[in-house]
This record gives sequence, structure tokens and C-alpha cells, in this order.
Amino acid sequence: MPKVITAFAKTLVRAAGFTLETDGTVRSGETIILKLGAEVGEHLDADDFFMLLERVSREQHSRLAFVQAYTNTLQIDDLGILGLALKTAPTLCASLKRLERYHRLLTDTAVYRLDKNEDGARLVLEQNTPDDSATALRSECALAGVIGKTSCFAQQALNLTAVIFRHERVGEAAEYEDYFGCPVLFGREEDAIILPERTLRLPNRLGDPAVSEFLTQHLDRELGTFAPENPIKSDVLRRLSTGLSTGVPQAAEIASQMGMSERTFFRRLSDEGTTFRDLVREAQASLARDLLANSDCSIAEVAFLTGFAEQSTFGRAFKRWVGQAPAQYRGSRSGKPRALRSAKLAGSAQTLA
Repeated sequence: MPKVITAFAKTLVRAAGFTLETDGTVRSGETIILKLGAEVGEHLDADDFFMLLERVSREQHSRLAFVQAYTNTLQIDDLGILGLALKTAPTLCASLKRLERYHRLLTDTAVYRLDKNEDGARLVLEQNTPDDSATALRSECALAGVIGKTSCFAQQALNLTAVIFRHERVGEAAEYEDYFGCPVLFGREEDAIILPERTLRLPNRLGDPAVSEFLTQHLDRELGTFAPENPIKSDVLRRLSTGLSTGVPQAAEIASQMGMSERTFFRRLSDEGTTFRDLVREAQASLARDLLANSDCSIAEVAFLTGFAEQSTFGRAFKRWVGQAPAQYRGSRSGKPRALRSAKLAGSAQTLA
């Protein structure tokens, strides 16, 4: 059963001015506003956490004020060994790498991904649950919490390039930018913190490589206890590969085909350490490489067959995946035999039918 560390729930409750009792009762003063399904232990059932999050999201008059309260209330020491490992990592970059790898020990409802390039990095938050008002609030709290706590590690402002969110803005743009200290953009493709390279190199105030390595070994042992049952990754990839020519399938569509709810589908993928977006990219990249190397489809046709509406968009994505433009990739494999384009297109037509 998917879980969320109770520290996150307690932080939400305190930031909202509520209290959370050990039997799962949430109160506002003397008024009971919510009753969770189980007693409160080290972890909270994900359904209870999202029920709490949704209720909290409805109670707030100012979204940004609540995000600020959440960040101020969050205590890094409440995250156990991971919190200590984050603080004692030598640099901010090392802290973010640990967050990326070990966040699953805190919850399996979301993952972080650190994408680095020569200019800096993007710390992307990928939620394994359907989008709604509650998850939008969670995105803001999560990224604000990361920024606030890592700023404490470095003892200085992080000088971020930007913070971006998938959902639409609630509140004044200027207030968000004043709080985060950088441009804050909404309605984008992902939830992410964008950092310049110099910020990644910031040393942590308590950085200690030996202590950090010791804690990391403990985290590795804990992570090693995760053993997902009945892997579904290969099944999802197969379904994606055969359906890309009609556009990228929705997660709900794939979940329905596999006989499970969308939320269960997201959780099962999280149990295997992946996300639906990751598998879409993997399926597109694999099919594109195969078509470019082994067929005489034009690049525009390859773009269509892998779910892209525009060849230019496909070209940029393919270069990110393999480090080469589609034409360069095809040229480097020009000596290999190719299947007839008609055979590939016939297969596509069969899929469409």
C-alpha cells in the first residue's frame, strides 16, 4: 500500500493551524474537520494523505501564505536519516542527488529527477497521481520546501534561474517572484526548480563527506528492501509502442487497458521506481531509433509514428535522448539493411484500425 511519511502530513496540519491526533483526528480548535482512516504512525496511507491535502487546499485564503507557512514549519530533522544525509552532503549538488535517489523512502507518490547540463540543472518533481487542486498545492509546497531547507544548508540565497509549475497560477505573480527570488512561471510542462551551475557548487554548512557516506550506506540498505511484485514496466512499454502512431496515449487509457484505476497505475509504476512520463520517453526513443536505423521512413514519418505532431519537436527531443539529430543518427547507421517503409506503415495502419 503506497505511503507518505507522517512528517509531511504533520507539517501540513501545523501550517494550516490544525492539530493531528494519534487516532487520526484532525481538529481546528475544538472542531473535528477530518477523520483519517487509521491511527497515525511513522507513515500515513497515501489515500489519507491526499484526503488531508485536499481538505487543507480548500481551507486556505492565500495559497502563497500557506506555502510560506509550510516551508517555515517543515523540519529537515523530521525526515530521519535522509534529512541528515541531505545536510551533511558536501555540496548542494550532492544534496539534490541524494534527494533524487532516496526520496522514495519518504513516499512513493512522487519522485524527483535531477537533470544536469553545462549551464546548471533542473530539479523536476514528478507526481505519480492525477492532477487536481490538491496536487497543485503539493507541488508548490514541495518545491518551496526544497528551496527553503537547502538555502539553510548553504546559509545563503540560492540565486535560482526560475521556478516553474504545470498548473495555473493562484495569486499575484509579483508576490511569487518576490518570495522565490526569481521568475516563477505557471502553465509549463513540468514542476521544477532551475538552478545555475554556480549554485550547484555551493558548499553545505555542515558538509562532511565521511559522515555523508556513512549515512548514504544506511540509505542504500533501506532502499534495497524495496522489491516490487508483478513488474508492469514491460507491459506498459509494449502498449505504448503499439499506440504511439495515434498520439501519445493518456495514462488513464493505459491503466484501463490493464484493468486498474489511474491512481493504482501510478502507484504501481512508482513501486518500480519509474513514472509514466519516463516510460513514454523510453518507448518513443526506442521506436525512433529502430525506425531510423532499420526502415526507410522519412524523418517526418518517424516523428508521426512516435507520437509527435511536428518534426521539429521530434528532432529536439531525439537529440536530447541520444545526443544526435535524427539525420545524424541515421547517417551513422547507413550501412545497416533497412526494412521496407511500406511494411512499417502497414503495421501502423493496422494499429490505427
